[in-house]
Amino acid sequence: MDNKYRYFNRDISWLSFNYRVLLEAADPTVPIYDRINFIAIYSSNLEEYYKVRVAEHKAVARGGYSEDMTQDEARELIGRIADEVNRQLEDRIDIFQNSILPELKRNRIVFYQHRQEVDPDHNEFITNFFREEIFPYLQPVPVSRSRVKVFLRADRLYLCTRLRRKDNGVTEYYIMKLPYSKVPRFVELPQKDGNYYLMYMEDIIKLNIGLMFPGYEVDCSHCCKISRDADVMVDDAPSAEVMVEQLKKKVKKRKIGAVCRFVYDRHMPADFLNYLIDAFGINPDELVPGDKHLNLEDLAHLPNPNPDLKRGEPMPPMTLNYLNKKQSILKYVAKRDLLLHYPYHSFDHFIHFLYEAVHNPAVKEIMITQYRVAPHSEVINTLIAAAQNGKKVTVFVELKARFDEENNLATAELMQKAGIHIIYSIPGLKVHAKVALVLCREKDGKAKTSYAYISTGNFNEKTATVYSDSALFTSNPEIVDDLHQLFRVLGRELEAPSFKHLLVPRFNLVPQLLGLLEYEKQEALAGRPAHVVLKMNALQDKAMIDELYRASEAGVQIDLIVRGICCLIPNQPYSRNIRITRIVDGFLEHARVWYFYHGGEEKVFLGSPDWMRRNLYRRIEAITPVLDAKLKREMMDMLHIQLADNRKAVWVDEHLRNVYKQADKESEVRSQHAFYAYLKEKNR
Repeated sequence: MDNKYRYFNRDISWLSFNYRVLLEAADPTVPIYDRINFIAIYSSNLEEYYKVRVAEHKAVARGGYSEDMTQDEARELIGRIADEVNRQLEDRIDIFQNSILPELKRNRIVFYQHRQEVDPDHNEFITNFFREEIFPYLQPVPVSRSRVKVFLRADRLYLCTRLRRKDNGVTEYYIMKLPYSKVPRFVELPQKDGNYYLMYMEDIIKLNIGLMFPGYEVDCSHCCKISRDADVMVDDAPSAEVMVEQLKKKVKKRKIGAVCRFVYDRHMPADFLNYLIDAFGINPDELVPGDKHLNLEDLAHLPNPNPDLKRGEPMPPMTLNYLNKKQSILKYVAKRDLLLHYPYHSFDHFIHFLYEAVHNPAVKEIMITQYRVAPHSEVINTLIAAAQNGKKVTVFVELKARFDEENNLATAELMQKAGIHIIYSIPGLKVHAKVALVLCREKDGKAKTSYAYISTGNFNEKTATVYSDSALFTSNPEIVDDLHQLFRVLGRELEAPSFKHLLVPRFNLVPQLLGLLEYEKQEALAGRPAHVVLKMNALQDKAMIDELYRASEAGVQIDLIVRGICCLIPNQPYSRNIRITRIVDGFLEHARVWYFYHGGEEKVFLGSPDWMRRNLYRRIEAITPVLDAKLKREMMDMLHIQLADNRKAVWVDEHLRNVYKQADKESEVRSQHAFYAYLKEKNR
């Protein structure tokens, strides 16, 4: 029998989210440099999307295996993706050219985009800068259909130039890599009449390229770049050592992976483009027309020469008054649970927690998971100090964290040299849990109060300043024991754990979720209040979506706060009681928090997984209930504030459109600012 339920396509849904990011760049109420940064984020997101998702679909379209789609379905999806991306890129160009550049100009920053705009007084500077700072690093290479093909590296910006010899009129083509590592992408020119001036490095090259080719006439120059398949699949290995060697080899091959996108300046003449396609062996379905300037993720580093031009209202991470440097976090958590919300709260509190563990003689062992850590991580340095101080330190390192494989390998080797016990990835599984455990013993060996930490975000000082996450510290002995069992599972010491509170995929997560949803459904059918609020990054698993559809049909009120992928379709007969909210603002919404009314007993959970198939069935995740009544209320208040957002929140409708919530100025709620104010008031 056909399933009456329907779902959004995962990839098209993700493009809807990324378009919501782009809409921030179009918002005139957002400070101009924040708008520019949203264009950079949008572009960076799209780059990774092509490297991973589109590359995967193209492999299927070429005959590769997929359990999700046929070869023809993959081809059809690639076409849909191309159509939507091209539509969005048109909007991106329009926003940048017709909104952002004029706004910069109003703020006395002139960002040259075309030859005609350049003030004659800057010509001498531009020529001298080219000769002295850029020219020494340029290496033009001839492009020919008949010769050996030039290899294009992924993510690098290239300038292609068509020339004609003056002596015989023969047309020749050259390509050169832009010297990013030697010269800034954005060059600041001398001020004039109180105005500041910026220019792309490639535009300076174009204005002076004739100096590189005496005896030639320059016809035109255009930029291009390629994206390569960057997904690294590590086969199951008989040992950690073999897995490490496999990963090292495959990460190196990422730079030479199959081409999945060839982006080019859309103003490039058709015959020029065809020549490059032929010379580089590019398939037509890999073509993506771009703007004159590519790699716009670099705009995140656009200089701001105007000291009067500020970014948005700052929200510096706050230090909790009752956890100042004189207060022991371990002693505090021994008495009551502690909840932190990054980046509203300072990540230094977690560093302080670890630092105390290093120097507390009762602490005998520290266990922690590593998924994505910051370069030169203070977390890693503190763990190394713990090992050097005689503590037993165990770190589970997930080698398969995409794009962080090399960093994870390097930090793992550093920790091993310091005497830390490293447990590498479990074959066939990815460990995505963000947990830490501090085990204490009395001098006579008897157990003492120990500490568990369960978070929605990584142990990463850098992302903790821009990702919105929640984390629970607790000394609850049952949660501590649950977490200890989980680490024993990771260490291959325990196969059948018995968790009292933690929810962990492959053991008890899905059955518990089904039970919680069934309870709400029965309450609704009995005419009693039933309400579910689910905050997460992605909702994709069809089995769980079906459960939400069935709960909606029974009358359960369901509010979803989903930042990214959401395959559930609202406003259908079977989803009439489901609302989807998406929030995009200065911080990246990253927390996973679940609320169930549960007959008035109200249950709140936080942890690491989204409701995607991989998280629910193929990963190790950790979710904890929030048991302290005050902290539970704090989490519920956070959800209520986010649902009330009518400034940066949109509804996702049945057509995947981002529909802004309407509000007058008096009743405006901007949830990130409102929650910061809420926490600040509590901290008083």
